[in-house]
Amino acid sequence: MLRRLTVRNYAIIRELDMEFGEGFTIITGETGAGKSILLGALGLVLGERADTSVLLSQDEKCIVEAFFNISGYDLKDLFEANEVDYEDEAIIRREITPAGKSRAFLNDTPVNLGILKELGSRLIDVHSQHETLLLGDSMFQMRVTDAYAGSAALARQYSHIWKGYLAVRREYDEAAMNLEKVKADYDYYQHQLDEFRAVNLVPGEQEVLEKEQEVLTNAAEIKEALSAATSALGGEDISALSLLRAARTSLSRIAGWLPEAGELEQRLEAQLIDLDDVSYEAEKLNERATADPGRLDYVTQRLDTIYSLMQKHRCRDFNELLAVQSRVEEAVEANAGTDERLEDLRKRSDSALAEVKDLASGLSGARHRAALPLEGEITAMLRNLGMPHARFRVSIRHLETPGPSGVDAVEFLFSANRQVEPEELSKCASGGELSRVMLCLKSVLANSTGLPAIIFDEIDSGVSGEVASMVGTILADMGRSMQVINITHLPQVAARGKIHYHVYKEESDHSTITRVRLLNELERVTEVARLLSGSTITEAALHNARELLRGE
Repeated sequence: MLRRLTVRNYAIIRELDMEFGEGFTIITGETGAGKSILLGALGLVLGERADTSVLLSQDEKCIVEAFFNISGYDLKDLFEANEVDYEDEAIIRREITPAGKSRAFLNDTPVNLGILKELGSRLIDVHSQHETLLLGDSMFQMRVTDAYAGSAALARQYSHIWKGYLAVRREYDEAAMNLEKVKADYDYYQHQLDEFRAVNLVPGEQEVLEKEQEVLTNAAEIKEALSAATSALGGEDISALSLLRAARTSLSRIAGWLPEAGELEQRLEAQLIDLDDVSYEAEKLNERATADPGRLDYVTQRLDTIYSLMQKHRCRDFNELLAVQSRVEEAVEANAGTDERLEDLRKRSDSALAEVKDLASGLSGARHRAALPLEGEITAMLRNLGMPHARFRVSIRHLETPGPSGVDAVEFLFSANRQVEPEELSKCASGGELSRVMLCLKSVLANSTGLPAIIFDEIDSGVSGEVASMVGTILADMGRSMQVINITHLPQVAARGKIHYHVYKEESDHSTITRVRLLNELERVTEVARLLSGSTITEAALHNARELLRGE
């Protein structure tokens, strides 16, 4: 339940601190005093979005803090899932800076607005003046029916399973729709891969083949040059080596007389060793250098095949061609087994649909069992609220195929007149009738959901007299099992409250701000009398106010 609300620099609230207790709390005040602004401030800590327009002073940040007692409401899992320390008192704080930056905290731990909304939905129900429009919303009607049937948890489970089914069904449909294209792509890439595998490319082979082709093409000229070189170096007639050996011998003869000749001999000996090696290597090359037309044809054809593939795939070099081959292999692998994958998706879709139907059947049974008791309770309460001929119906229509809420379409029907058959609620009820229907639904749901607290913003609008007294009774009865806070203009309702706050404006030369005061017993009499008679409070109004507060 809500224990305390503090507000700083919000709208026309400069500073406000309100304590809340158990049972039925009343908030009254003149129109425009700022009663609904309190709900706006509370909405911030419940996850509503805001900007700098909410700041009273554009030089200070807005701070709203709400203190909740959450013991006994099974919220530890929510805190643990979001890595927030759990305590029996939860403090939610929201800050809006002059720069427009919004920050949210739960027990001093920074959190996002989604967490605040989830936590708020399990702590308090805020009924604003326009919420009666929800009575025409089919999803709201479904949620009310499920809550009354005690199947809200089952409905959440169904929603989760339904979303999972939609995801796998969408995947299956997309796969089936793309099957022909996938198969065409597979055939296309498989044909390319067959070409690559037939060629059997080897990294680096293009450069090797091009060099070999150059050698084979010029084999005759190479042979002629090598033969001339070996003959010049070591031929049988006059050759370079024979001349150098003769020179070495001549130098050797005079080395004993002329040391410089000995040095020349040694240098020449070194040259002879090197030239002998050159002559040997040239002779070996000459032996291997033979024309091979067959090999030349093979090399030329192999290179032509490589060049053709490079041109086909628009590759600038051999490495790009190898990269294309790798991508083709990946594409074939990715598209392989399409039929098997489609069959697997179909089985998963069928399995998910079977689970959807099973849960939908359970939900439908619970809704049908709850419909008649819900009709009876709401109808009885409406008749106590000044509509003796009111009839409330819960129409449940079976759907041929499951939908987001199961296999049912729920619709609330209503009639306030005996001679008129119940029709769609939002089309046949007046504003005051809609408010009373909503109050009845909220009252019934209060006992069904176990929600800690509920706030009403003039749920009693459009009623007066004895009906207003019955509205007060219903709200007070709700306050026996949960915390109820009601903003009202009706004295009959205000008198039933256990705690009474008065909201008023305080005006100065430069500003108008909202103040809130907790009323004592004497002040409550005056305030209820003001609600009875207006700005001029008469003795008769004071007398009636005392009677109302005594419950007479």
